[in-house]
Amino acid sequence: MTTIRDVAKHAGVSITTASYVLNNTGNISEATRLRVLEAAEKLNYHPNAFARHLKKVKTRTIGVFITRFGGAFYEEILEGIHSVILETDYELIVSPETRSPRRLLHYRQVDGAIVFDSKIPDVSVLKLASRRFPIVVLDRLLQNDFILPLLLDNAQGVREAFQHLYSQGARRIAFVAGAPDSLDNAERMETFLAEAKRHNLTVPVYQGNFTEQSGYEAAQTVFHSGELPEAVFCANDQMAIGFLRAMKERGLQAPADIAVVGFDDIPIARYMQPSLSTVGASRFEWGAAATRQLLDFLENDTPFQPRRIPTYFIARQSSHVVRH
Repeated sequence: MTTIRDVAKHAGVSITTASYVLNNTGNISEATRLRVLEAAEKLNYHPNAFARHLKKVKTRTIGVFITRFGGAFYEEILEGIHSVILETDYELIVSPETRSPRRLLHYRQVDGAIVFDSKIPDVSVLKLASRRFPIVVLDRLLQNDFILPLLLDNAQGVREAFQHLYSQGARRIAFVAGAPDSLDNAERMETFLAEAKRHNLTVPVYQGNFTEQSGYEAAQTVFHSGELPEAVFCANDQMAIGFLRAMKERGLQAPADIAVVGFDDIPIARYMQPSLSTVGASRFEWGAAATRQLLDFLENDTPFQPRRIPTYFIARQSSHVVRH
């Protein structure tokens, strides 16, 4: 069994110093504190007394760990979180990806967390989650009584988008994929390819990474493949915008030459020329629902209720298929 002596030895400090860090007392330098916390995490050290004390102390603060703060996509999620918090006496700590949830837990700064940052490993989330530290994740599927995966219903919106293209006669359809490690990308691609297979269609997949530039580069690959598709589904709007930019440079128009569909319904999608067909969802409700469930767990010990945030296809100018 790991003891505080083991943690101190691994961190190269005295037992007293390790005790100060783990109990958040004493005047300890930041570098030393981090070294001790990292040693405790590596050795999976969880002192019972410390855990009991944490359980008694409530900070009435929620930690939000999100990939970035800028951009409409993340801003709307944060607005949803904030709207629910404003109705309570809880506070928020919104942390960049460089800050570890474990640090906030050890510093007793938060009672629970909302995680939307793929750089935080699954194993870290699973280790941290407990009755005294519940976690809502918005970007992964994890099985744990104290973790709530609150995800988009990717499948519904993608099926609607595919049916829209197919019903207009599109048969040569391509798919531009996002980041390979993204659950959303995996679900969108799996659903789209399954729908294509159900209709006896073969869909080529071009790899992107959710950025506009990767959509632009995927388009260049498509152009050099020989035969232009009638329609392209991009796993997010940013790649769709990049794809449309490449088409414009080549003298191609959407939808006359290639119909283009994205996913996310970012604000610019409706104002572009042509306006971008896409799959939408209420990101505000996504953030609000995550916060409501987390607070209900903390205040009332209400078990998490897994659900999916609905998605829906939005037909705009870029996807009215023109048969050749």
